[in-house]
Amino acid sequence: MTSSLADVGAAFLLFSSALRAVPAAIKEKRLVVEQMLRIGIGSIPLVLVTSIFTGGVAAVQAAYQFQDYVPMRYLGTVIGKSVVIELGPVLTALVIGGRVGASIAAELGTMKVTEQIDALETLAISPIRYLVAPRLIAGVVMLPILTIFADFLAILGGWFVALVGLGVGTHVFFSGLRIFFHVSDVSSGLIKAVFFGAIIAMMGCFHGLKTEGGAEGVGIATTRAVVSSCLLILITDYILASLLFRAVLMG
Repeated sequence: MTSSLADVGAAFLLFSSALRAVPAAIKEKRLVVEQMLRIGIGSIPLVLVTSIFTGGVAAVQAAYQFQDYVPMRYLGTVIGKSVVIELGPVLTALVIGGRVGASIAAELGTMKVTEQIDALETLAISPIRYLVAPRLIAGVVMLPILTIFADFLAILGGWFVALVGLGVGTHVFFSGLRIFFHVSDVSSGLIKAVFFGAIIAMMGCFHGLKTEGGAEGVGIATTRAVVSSCLLILITDYILASLLFRAVLMG
């Protein structure tokens, strides 16, 4: 219990240090762009497959639930709202957390056990500014972009399944999509994505920097980074959903 609380405190300290280092890290454009390419461009194939099949499954499940109760013209409405509010941001964050969180933890963990981070400190180069802050910036910027991409693909996947498998015409599907469309739904999903991007980057960096014990330690750090990222994403999703939609209801 004590070690868990210590880890929480250490993670918050690392996050606050990374935030303070962000202005200096922005000047290191090469490092930031490199991390953006790794997180964003490198994750597109994974997001593409996940999103298309997420939209397809959402269409099949919604059609099953609608059977004999709700007109099929609302199929597009349900898919659109479920994707942009919840499925797009959360599933994208979970798969990116598995891929990117593990990669960051393994990379920084290897640098830690091979004493490369100690070498940076010897050269008066801050590991927070050089290693953590660029990854934090890249995560916060790229997760919303990937979420928009995922939302678009998931809706296309739902439309294709509705058209080919369920017999719902294109006009009916997209007219239903427009019926209850609100910009606040999209913005709430993107706000979630910003927090998820920060969580993925920080958990990867935190567990990577506290790696000990050689190759075995790197494996343990990688596992912990992925698990903690996924748990925090789900917990944060609930907290943000409660706050965002309570504000909408009260407004």
